[in-house]
Amino acid sequence: MTTQAEQVLDGALHLAPVERAELVERILASFTFPSRSDIDAAWSREAEERIDAYEAGQLPSTPAMQVFERVDGSPASR
Repeated sequence: MTTQAEQVLDGALHLAPVERAELVERILASFTFPSRSDIDAAWSREAEERIDAYEAGQLPSTPAMQVFERVDGSPASR
C-alpha cells in the first residue's frame, strides 16, 4: 500500500463507526461491476462451449463415482 493510502486508512480508522461504514459504502459504490446479465451471458457461453467440446470428444470426462472418491478420500457410496 502506498504512503498516501496508509494515511487515508489511518485517518479512516479514527472515524466513528457510522462514518467508517458510510465511507466504505461510498468507496465500494465507486467500483464498476459488470451487470448480472453480462455475467450470466458469459457463463452461458462457457457452458455451451464445454458441452460442444465434450460432444466433439475434445473434452475428457470422469465418472461421478471417481470424482466422489477423490473428494471424500474413500469409495463413494452413492
